[in-house]
Amino acid sequence: MIPQYASALLISDLHLTPSMPLTAQRFFDFCEKEAPKVEAVFIMGDLFEYWVGDDAAMHSPFQLEVQRALATLSTKVKTYYLHGNRDFLIGKQFLSRAGLTLLSDPCKVGIAGHDYVLCHGDSLCTADVGYQVFRTWVRKPWVQKLFLAMPLHWRRSIANHLRSNSGLQYQRSTQQSSEFARIKTNVTLAACAAVLRDQNADRLIHGHTHLPAHHQENLDAQTWQRWVLSDWDLDHPESTLPRASALQIDQAGLRYASLVKA
Repeated sequence: MIPQYASALLISDLHLTPSMPLTAQRFFDFCEKEAPKVEAVFIMGDLFEYWVGDDAAMHSPFQLEVQRALATLSTKVKTYYLHGNRDFLIGKQFLSRAGLTLLSDPCKVGIAGHDYVLCHGDSLCTADVGYQVFRTWVRKPWVQKLFLAMPLHWRRSIANHLRSNSGLQYQRSTQQSSEFARIKTNVTLAACAAVLRDQNADRLIHGHTHLPAHHQENLDAQTWQRWVLSDWDLDHPESTLPRASALQIDQAGLRYASLVKA
């Protein structure tokens, strides 16, 4: 039996970090103001910029503040979480302390009379073969156990190194061919079609790509609708259009609700 709700808010890719205080404050405001007005909130991955273990969160005032905000929210509304590519190591301890219910990726939920397949979105980017190989390895339980057994400063160093390399590779690929980079890092029709067939559904919601939009798509005889969630960025000095939004679903339909303060 899949969860059923009359209304929901879905968010993704906030990449919360102390170095982005405006984005973080907007998340805290969201937990206090907008989120309690619906029956369920779905946080669909990459809530944090990176996560190196639940034990590390106990030594981070910032992550503890986020935990407290979520714990308060979870007493008012059902709050779900899907792992992202940045914070797939969030474990049972943090989820329990924050009052979050972990969902599998992908999963199917019912909102306002329709079924939707939810996933973070990185598994749908099958044109990026190198990333998919990396993703398969880091999701192996024994690899995660080995990483989490390392000293905390080692884990943080590895995470920062991976983040730096990821940004550098993205800059190089964008400079060489922006269109190629866009296609490589976006979802593929084949991957979307496959997950919807497997879930017996025709409505898909995901994040990860930072390309918020509503798509009507088809492949062969299969048709579906796809909604992409926005990333949040209210701090970056080069962001000419600061953005933060949630996908709101209720009896009135689906709409992107801007969370950017005027």
